Amino acid sequence: MTLALIDPIAPAEEPACRSGSARRPSELLSRDGAHDVVVPIPDGFELDFGGTLNQKQVVGRLHGKAGAPLIVVAGGISADRYVHRTETKGLGWWSGAVGVRAPIDLTRFRVLAFDFAPEFGEGVKDARTPLTITTQDQARLLALLLDHLGVDKVAAFIGCSYGGMIALAFGELFPDWAEQLVVVSAAHRPHPLATAWRGIQRRILQLGLDTGRIDQAVGLARELAMTTYRTPDEFGDRFDSEAPSHAGQAYPVCDYLTARGRAYRDRTTPSRWLSLSDSIDRHRVEPEAITAPVTLVGFTTDRLCPIDDMRELAARLPNLWRFEQHPSLYGHDAFLKEDALVADILTSVLKDIDQ
Repeated sequence: MTLALIDPIAPAEEPACRSGSARRPSELLSRDGAHDVVVPIPDGFELDFGGTLNQKQVVGRLHGKAGAPLIVVAGGISADRYVHRTETKGLGWWSGAVGVRAPIDLTRFRVLAFDFAPEFGEGVKDARTPLTITTQDQARLLALLLDHLGVDKVAAFIGCSYGGMIALAFGELFPDWAEQLVVVSAAHRPHPLATAWRGIQRRILQLGLDTGRIDQAVGLARELAMTTYRTPDEFGDRFDSEAPSHAGQAYPVCDYLTARGRAYRDRTTPSRWLSLSDSIDRHRVEPEAITAPVTLVGFTTDRLCPIDDMRELAARLPNLWRFEQHPSLYGHDAFLKEDALVADILTSVLKDIDQ
């Protein structure tokens, strides 16, 4: 059963600055097992580009060993706080990396994942107007959770894709809060070609809102997105290029994409997707401002986050710890598909964290 816990000993004020004194850890950190943590968002919480959030709370989920070193994990825009297998949600979005005896070992670490704003789920009314939100805004929402939990130090912040952008923004805003950052398939800025692809997706979604064909728009935008996540080599290996008998009939690759688009319709709403897609393209950090040790993991076949952008980031970081560059058949999705490679990197990066 999922428990939504609010700790009465910790204030829910926005952490505009943090003192150097040690904080008293919340008793929530001493509870074994997985449970939700719900923190009210202060009325004065303003977004970078103006305006406020309609939602009243930020929700995180703690997994793993009570009292152990805390690791924050964040993924792509489809990710949520269910990073690990649960009874009610099935497989988490990164169960290959987070679990008992997994690279991010729940017998050794406490893991915190959280839901990105804008909120989504049962009982949440979808806004017609997209929210203008930055990766820095998401980092400050995470800071509310950490402040509430009384976390003085994060042993590591591991972010992939959009989550990697948030990790970089967190390192920029709160340079002393994380002992290290592990950034996978994310750079300090988006590439213009990736922005172009996402821009087409956003126009499809907006057309769906304007015409009332929301399910079709979400499905079609997801189909286009899938073609950017993977590589031409993977598509060439998987799909027969033989033409159907008549014009207008689907090719095998089209059947696959249609199925993926249909499966995504209950995973988001058009306005939330518009908000998070725009947030990716609004992302900017100054690498020189990130003083925590950083491990970068990039894939040479990634078209959404080109390896040259990650090489520029690596060159500008003042405390680059290591930079892993690897080919992958899976392109941008490699962090979800290359389990053995990712496991080796994470195990090496986390091996020296004190218990």
